[in-house]
Amino acid sequence: MKKRFIIIRWVVGLLFIFSGLIKANDPLGLSYKMQEFFEAWDLHGFNGYTLGLSVLMNLFEVLAGVAVIVGWRMKLFSWLLLLLIIFFTFLTGYAQLSGKIKTCGCFGDCLPLTPLQSFIKDLVLLFLILVLFVYRAKIASALRGPLPQLLLIVCVGAVTVLQWHVLNHLPILDCLPYKPGNNILEQMKPHPGTIPDKYELTFIYSKNGKNYEFGEDTLSNMADIGTYTYVDRKEKLIKGNGTDAKIVDFSLESLFGNDTTAAVLGQNNGYVMLFVKDFSTFNEWHDKMFDEKVAALKQQNKPFFIVTPDKATAAKLFGNNPDVHVLISDGTVVKTAARVNPTYFVMQQATIIKKFGYKEASAVLAK
Repeated sequence: MKKRFIIIRWVVGLLFIFSGLIKANDPLGLSYKMQEFFEAWDLHGFNGYTLGLSVLMNLFEVLAGVAVIVGWRMKLFSWLLLLLIIFFTFLTGYAQLSGKIKTCGCFGDCLPLTPLQSFIKDLVLLFLILVLFVYRAKIASALRGPLPQLLLIVCVGAVTVLQWHVLNHLPILDCLPYKPGNNILEQMKPHPGTIPDKYELTFIYSKNGKNYEFGEDTLSNMADIGTYTYVDRKEKLIKGNGTDAKIVDFSLESLFGNDTTAAVLGQNNGYVMLFVKDFSTFNEWHDKMFDEKVAALKQQNKPFFIVTPDKATAAKLFGNNPDVHVLISDGTVVKTAARVNPTYFVMQQATIIKKFGYKEASAVLAK
């Protein structure tokens, strides 16, 4: 029985460590997944807390995984793990039964699982954790003295540093469809025979501190939409059997509403796109180096584009700058492509050559 406990502890511990680390590589990805669940439940008020919850969740998963393997304070951690896996099983079960969530984000974007796969995984983990819970009093720590505490402190410190780094400098392991080397047009191709998903979109804008929701038809007929600030969007699947295309919603429009996707991605010269989710960090990246690089790109006949969902602010800041071309894209596209706000893409036609956050710009753009 003792050997079985050890095997179960290692299986449960390693799964939690792997799950925590792979999501700690991209805590914003987990944050957006949490928002997807909250939106499915119409709990939009929690969206502002999802990043903090994501960081804490990743820390706890690694901490709990190490504690289980070591066997440290099993009475406490068996309770915590049991409560956590019950919650996870509820989430994955909801995703499977409701059909509102395509992937559950258990292992981030690097190892996407279907809701059914995630649900089965959680049921297995629930059984294993129940075994540990029942026999928790018989499990003794494999390490003595202060060693378990020191090990856990080191793990918490390492995971905290990792998450701070990727939030400021992009994920170390880029598993997104917009990773360097990928061709955006190739990533947009669906599998033959699939029926494209059709969604009903609701757009959320704010004005004077209050949020408003508009349908596509209403939004297209609003003459004063420029006075509102884009916040987010919601989507509801109407028909379709899904698609295995990695990128399904990428599009670029000019300030005048013209679709320029094909023209931008098909140009022969290299070019640079700056994906800006919002302009809250504008004063940090709009500096002398930025202006010098834009001028250098112009001399090389390489266009510079700012891609953003915030049309009004972009037009105000760059609408009269002939060297900066503003393109409007969906907010979800920008959030997916750019985990740091903003993120530079060095492009050759539709292929992503380089990708880096604005904090690396002074070093990379100076070359």
